[in-house]
Amino acid sequence: MAHFLGIDIGTSSVKAILMDESGSVVGSASRSYPASQPQPLWSEQDPDTWWHGTITALSELQQTHPDAYQDTVGIGLSGQMHGAVVLDAKGKPLRPAILWNDGRAFAECAELELQVSGLGDKAGVPAMPGFTAPKLLWLEKHEPEIFNAIHTVVLPKDYVRYQLTRTFVTDMCDAAGTLWLDEAKRRWHPELVEASGLGVNQLPDVMEGTECSGFLSGEAADLLGLKLGIPVVAGGGDAAAGAAGIGAVEDGNAFISLGTSAQYFVATDSYKPWPQSLIHSFAHCVPARWFQMACMLNGASPLMWFAGVSGGEDIGKLLAETEQQYRVDMPTVYLPYLTGERTPHNNPFAAASFHQLTAATTREHMVQAVLEGVAFSLRDCQQAMSEAGTVVPAIGAIGGGSRSQFWLQIIADVLNRTVVRYRDSESGPALGAARLAQIQVSCATPSEVCHKPDVIAVIEPDRENHQAYSDKYSEFTALYQEYEKPRTKRMAGN
Repeated sequence: MAHFLGIDIGTSSVKAILMDESGSVVGSASRSYPASQPQPLWSEQDPDTWWHGTITALSELQQTHPDAYQDTVGIGLSGQMHGAVVLDAKGKPLRPAILWNDGRAFAECAELELQVSGLGDKAGVPAMPGFTAPKLLWLEKHEPEIFNAIHTVVLPKDYVRYQLTRTFVTDMCDAAGTLWLDEAKRRWHPELVEASGLGVNQLPDVMEGTECSGFLSGEAADLLGLKLGIPVVAGGGDAAAGAAGIGAVEDGNAFISLGTSAQYFVATDSYKPWPQSLIHSFAHCVPARWFQMACMLNGASPLMWFAGVSGGEDIGKLLAETEQQYRVDMPTVYLPYLTGERTPHNNPFAAASFHQLTAATTREHMVQAVLEGVAFSLRDCQQAMSEAGTVVPAIGAIGGGSRSQFWLQIIADVLNRTVVRYRDSESGPALGAARLAQIQVSCATPSEVCHKPDVIAVIEPDRENHQAYSDKYSEFTALYQEYEKPRTKRMAGN
């Protein structure tokens, strides 16, 4: 039986899955790696870490599922978006990659908005520090020797593609996240590219996510124990690949993603920009589809952070103990802005903080506050979507955080939306990448392959809890206005 590999280059780990022709995940493996924060607002990673992690994860799949691994006939790629990977003429990184949650280029965003009239309508979203374009302006100012040596700029997953195929290609969704794509026409926009001091010839070719971007080279095939010449599809940025994995490829399909970051995603059949509420309107990884997305920089990462600072406690254990002590009227409030925030604040200086702590506050109360804080941020995103004219009655859930039905119940209550949990939902973008490979190899349509997985839980909102959470949400939003807005003005002024 033919099998398909899906590889997702995440922020904290690479995840690889093997999928069979029926769409079932038969095996998975992952490899964790660090990111660095060498200065305030900075977030960087060594690109070769992604490639070494990919080699290790695929080696594990080869050992645990040797027959299925040898039957691989197509490879799909997904990955963290917006990262600036700058390469020299030999394809070697000139410096560590600047990641999506890096906030150093806030001043360059204002410059881009001044240079390009109507940038948000052309690129699908206003300029924000996490995107690729302002990072290149920052490099031109602060690291001119490196900037002048740039031969090619790629996205994180596309650096791994280069190691697999020796081709420079990206997909529509990842290209959208650079601020250089003409979203309506689905091609590089010369004016947007030139505003960053680059030429289109320094960017990878742009393809639909289902198109073949190249073939596995002899060197990569020998290293990975795979057959020479396996097609590698363009794939998708993690947001769109996650949508392909959960079957959100038709107009109105919606989900939330709870990975390191979080997204509130709705697929559309046309380009619908709404930059005034900081909604990201981007090209999808399947042809003739776009999406609207509200993006949070802090998804499951605040929970991982709290588990670490509270003694390295197992997250599953923390969640179980918190669920036992849960009560909806617990007073502690948490602002989850560990790495600033995008939607709805566009504020790289926003910081995380606990409020309403007393001598009676327990560790479990603080965990509950963290879960609720992320849920309240998702409600911010839902409000922004509503302002853009997009309202959905039910949403799927993907990403590592979706494994907790307790957390999903809190989210359902806060949003007052039905939340649907699907089988293999934690596979997320890796599953979507494998599906994109299957579409290319089988010549099937996206709707035939990107169906919704089997439902394993339907979580309905509790009306009384929703009312209680509406009051607490008002407190949450007021705390941002009272503490973080004034603090941001002070920080930006420095």
